[in-house]
Amino acid sequence: MKTKVILFLSGLLLSTGALQAQANQECATTASLAYSDAKAKNYDAAFPRIQTLREECPTYSIVTYQYGERILKDKLSNAPEGEKKALAQDLIELYRERLQHFPGKTEAGEVYADVAQVMYDYKIGTTEEQFAAFDKAFKENPDGLNAKSLYTYFYLLVELQDAGKKSLQEVFEMYDVVTAKLEQQENETAEGLAKLIEKQESGEELTSKEERRLNAYEINLKAYSAVKGSINAKLGERADCENLVPMFKKDFEENKANVEWLRRAAGRLSGKDCTKDPLFFKLVEALHKQEPSAKSAKYLGQLADAEGKASKALEYYLQSAKLETNPSDKAAVYYRIAEEYKQKGQFSQARTYYRRTLDAKPSYGRAYLQIASMIAQSANNCGDTAFEKRAVYWLAADYASRAGRVDPSISGTANETAVAYRGRAPQRSDIFQQDMQGKTISIGCWIGESVRVPNL
Repeated sequence: MKTKVILFLSGLLLSTGALQAQANQECATTASLAYSDAKAKNYDAAFPRIQTLREECPTYSIVTYQYGERILKDKLSNAPEGEKKALAQDLIELYRERLQHFPGKTEAGEVYADVAQVMYDYKIGTTEEQFAAFDKAFKENPDGLNAKSLYTYFYLLVELQDAGKKSLQEVFEMYDVVTAKLEQQENETAEGLAKLIEKQESGEELTSKEERRLNAYEINLKAYSAVKGSINAKLGERADCENLVPMFKKDFEENKANVEWLRRAAGRLSGKDCTKDPLFFKLVEALHKQEPSAKSAKYLGQLADAEGKASKALEYYLQSAKLETNPSDKAAVYYRIAEEYKQKGQFSQARTYYRRTLDAKPSYGRAYLQIASMIAQSANNCGDTAFEKRAVYWLAADYASRAGRVDPSISGTANETAVAYRGRAPQRSDIFQQDMQGKTISIGCWIGESVRVPNL
């Protein structure tokens, strides 16, 4: 009897193993055909096989889901409007299947972000459900949302606030978070771009890899600039003094010992130039009392400025810049200090702080534009000959061009300015007559830089 049982079990195991081997072979065959068609972009032939793999061989390979995503996105872009929602839902399911079957090779935050964006793009779920999907993605991985998704995340919150389902305070808090994230990404990109521009302008040739990176950096900076502009537009009139002052005034007594609330309220009023209202003074006074900091020093500087106490204001701004750790905020303070010096005609000091602005935030293109302006204003004072004086405009044009490259939001103004400066510089006939082509001119006075004459 025992022998019969053992023989039966052995036969069952052999049979099961054979079936498993057959199933694996069928998966391998289907996968080979599907992947080959997908690689050749023969998506119509690949699609049914990919669907079979998802259903019958879900753990065979992550490639199934990679090609599946490409195919479904292609079908979505070409499908009639009435078929898009079903395809979008299938794409969402594919994302979730990949996370389920290949969690070690899949970033959950990126999957949640992809799901959320598809829900929004193809109107799947309510506004609350779409927002919840983005919220889940952001909380899982704040770096997983690209510029477009960050905008959509904020846009949905504003829509909910308009519908009375979210508060204005929540909108402002989200604005701070999303903007900070965008600026972080923007700064990292601009820093990489600035290094390549510096190499390029020094006369070194970029490698093909560096050229691709430079193009990618410039494209991404344009995207960040566009999204930031859209977010500010969406915030719109909600962020004006008429809305901000009453909102913060109403909550002041309750929060006057709450450092985080005071910091945000003062920052919002400062950012929108609502500093003349008595509430701003109360906020700054309370904040400085609770926690003397870079922010409170900056606000005290603004108050001193408003009272016409320029020296005292500068003292506070310098204190603020020294204490500040946030790169964007540090840059804003340095820029303000630079502006103070520029208005006084102290160009060398101003340039020092414009440069510190750029050290803190490489994408702060306006700092380059201001340096260009000071150089151009000094053309008549910084050369021995008429040719050398006009050559100063080439340097001003270089700074103006760089402003537009690191900050696409001002590229129009920057490029027009650069063209205007080059128009004032020596022209081809001047270069030829003076035999200066390709030579380097050292510029004296406070500028202390050199410029290379273009080759004819």
